[in-house]
Amino acid sequence: MTASPFDQSRYQLRFDWGRDGLTRLAPADVVVVVDVLRFSSTVSARVAGGETVAHDEAAHAVSRNGAAVASAAAATGAVVFLGSLRNATAVAKAVLAEQNRRAARTSVSIIAAGELNGPGDAAVLRFSVEDQLGAGAVFAALEAIGLDHSSPEAAAASEAFRGLRSAVRHLLTASGSGQELLDAGRRDEVLAAAVHDADETVPVLHDGVWRAYEAINAE
Repeated sequence: MTASPFDQSRYQLRFDWGRDGLTRLAPADVVVVVDVLRFSSTVSARVAGGETVAHDEAAHAVSRNGAAVASAAAATGAVVFLGSLRNATAVAKAVLAEQNRRAARTSVSIIAAGELNGPGDAAVLRFSVEDQLGAGAVFAALEAIGLDHSSPEAAAASEAFRGLRSAVRHLLTASGSGQELLDAGRRDEVLAAAVHDADETVPVLHDGVWRAYEAINAE
């Protein structure tokens, strides 16, 4: 099968958007799903607090989009992590641990969930600044520990986070998604999602449940 010019297969670190982006990229060993407002941040905080979170329950209560990307990623056989601003460095460490466990070069696709506008199958994926920054934070953390064979798309996301890191709180509250949540009385959730490296735990999808990656490895 001929490689697509858009599958980023020549790179270890890859980046795209939504379920279509996941399909567009070459299959990866690890997929990190980033849905900052609110799927990744909410589940990450709950798992960091010692909970296990049923995927279907979180999908229904928090986000149909990020959850759908995670389900599609799991169907490929990849290890599926949830990444966000809150746990970016922890995700990078988990990716490195996974590579060490495999004792082989590990390919990583980071998928920004974006936002879906419209009903059902007619919904259109919208760019979301919070997911761009969340993905960039994970890429920057991966590069900091030496995993830096990045596609141009991944490198651009990383540099976006680096350049805007000091403004992340403002950007999340001022973004369309942030404003929508502020209008719904969820300001505290937006502010919590904007905290960089607040959590040291990485949710991994295992048998339909989000659990701490460290707990899975301890079994």
